[in-house]
Amino acid sequence: MDLGLKDRRALVCASSQGLGYACALALSREGARVVINGRNPEKLAAARDRIAGETGGVVEAVVADLGTQEGRKTLLDAAGDVDILVNNNSGPPPGHFASWDEAAWLSAINANMLPALMLIRGVLPGMQARKFGRIVNITSAMVKTPVAPMGLSTAARTALTAACKALAPEVAADNVTINSLLPERFDTERQQQMARLTMAMKNITYEQAREEIANSIAAKRFGRPEELGDACAFLCSAQAGFISGQQLQMDGGSYRGLI
Repeated sequence: MDLGLKDRRALVCASSQGLGYACALALSREGARVVINGRNPEKLAAARDRIAGETGGVVEAVVADLGTQEGRKTLLDAAGDVDILVNNNSGPPPGHFASWDEAAWLSAINANMLPALMLIRGVLPGMQARKFGRIVNITSAMVKTPVAPMGLSTAARTALTAACKALAPEVAADNVTINSLLPERFDTERQQQMARLTMAMKNITYEQAREEIANSIAAKRFGRPEELGDACAFLCSAQAGFISGQQLQMDGGSYRGLI
């Protein structure tokens, strides 16, 4: 299927590794001109070269910190006329409510809510004027299934989801869609970190920790990053213009709710 993305300008945040990288790779494979982003220049350059080498596409790398106004301005200035925005950022670590002071809550908001909203604000007028825009937020399954240790992430990402749900009907007539991907247990660097935490907490081996985490998913395996990348590419496609304001669970069938 031709997704109609050839030469579309795509900005993918926090994309030097993990799920952001998978989305950038999928979009580049579909012919989009991709701008990737990260804070580590060496890691980002390596990611750019890997994507360009695999797809033969145009890939630009912009070093910028999404958590700052200056970083977001740098990114938007470099990206130019953005047709596709994929919002992504690393989440706060798990913890306990009693240990989260005001600074911790503000840090979560400034990582997993405000950057995405400010970037949307920056690209939306151009998308509306050109009558094409695709915005995809990579959030978390915790938006629909909150658990106490992930309270910081849940709160910030749910607030982003609510703001975007409210905005989606306002821009739909301009062929601009806003959707979210809600991943759970994808085999990324973050899951490796979670396995190491489980290993330390339960005094088990790394392999045992990985197995325990995978078994918490109905599919009894980790998600593959490319599965999420391909889902992102479809939501950005010409064919997905009638899908907006949605939250797509990507959790191997684990979510037990109806809505």
